[in-house]
Amino acid sequence: MKAKIHPKYRTTTITCHCGNVIETRSTVEDIHVEICSSCHPFFTGKQKLVDSTGRVERFRSKYNYKDSD
Repeated sequence: MKAKIHPKYRTTTITCHCGNVIETRSTVEDIHVEICSSCHPFFTGKQKLVDSTGRVERFRSKYNYKDSD
């Protein structure tokens, strides 16, 4: 391994927008993120489902699309 070509690998903190702070090691000094595993809907189980009923009907009425059945 060549000397003096690799970045320093040091202790850093990852700070989330929700206030969660995670300590880890990285070549970047401080990392700020918008979403983490503590506030992400997939990991918290509070995932909201988008109500998509009526989307096809709205498309058909908007473009006057007729079924070819």
